[in-house]
Amino acid sequence: MRHFFETNLTMKLLVTSFIAAFLFACNGAGSEGPAIVTSPSSGSSTLPSYGYDVIKTYPHDPRAFTQGLFFHDGFLYESTGQKGMSSLRKVEIESGKVLKKVDLDDEFFGEGIVLLGDKVFQLTWQSGIGFVYDLESFEKVREFRYSGEGWGLATDGKQLYHSDGTHVIRVVNPENYETVRTIVVKDENGRPLMSINELEWVKGEIWANIWHSERIGKPNHVARIDPKTGALAGWIDLGGISPDDIARNAENTLNGIAYDPAGDRIFVTGKNWSKMFEIKLKALAN
Repeated sequence: MRHFFETNLTMKLLVTSFIAAFLFACNGAGSEGPAIVTSPSSGSSTLPSYGYDVIKTYPHDPRAFTQGLFFHDGFLYESTGQKGMSSLRKVEIESGKVLKKVDLDDEFFGEGIVLLGDKVFQLTWQSGIGFVYDLESFEKVREFRYSGEGWGLATDGKQLYHSDGTHVIRVVNPENYETVRTIVVKDENGRPLMSINELEWVKGEIWANIWHSERIGKPNHVARIDPKTGALAGWIDLGGISPDDIARNAENTLNGIAYDPAGDRIFVTGKNWSKMFEIKLKALAN
């Protein structure tokens, strides 16, 4: 997901597969999660499919290798990746202007972010270290550690949901970052849905970018996941939304979902994309 060279991609997939096998074997039932809006059977071969209408297009920094995104109080907050280029940003939606930014040390590869209370949580890819910032000042207030990789983050307002590139999402206590339970995510055919990436909590569901989803025949698709059972509630097909003016390479895929609950607005973008899109979903015939 991260580097532009096929050797690195291959290595990452091998590591991801190993972690997935381990986590799947160790997964327990755990406590129940929050309520879900829809929850079709994980064994069903037919799921609701959604397309989109573009409501508005905004500029986006094409140098931003987007790894995390959320909306708060009229602004977008973004985490960017790549060693030596990773950052946490506050962005003006209309102009794409970066209003505030803190750079990570060169050793870190920035990943998913989420807001809980007045604190921003940020993951790093392979360092096993995450950071907590004060929302207003961007001052780092503490660090936390975790095993495995860090990819995406979301929250239900109480707990954190951490993806690590496998088919398993960890439900985490934000105070000590201990795993409360795990969610095993399966596709509509009951197979593990691998490479779960950037996450967003939307109306009781987890929406997830799938890294290189074209490998499962669904380019630039977003999975809608039941956080209680791990079953898929549907797919969102954003395959045609990628802007034409980006320099094509293996990694500038869709990655970044932000939801504005007050305005019921959805924002999406991708790695090194020059545009941010506000979209509205529409049902597609199955």
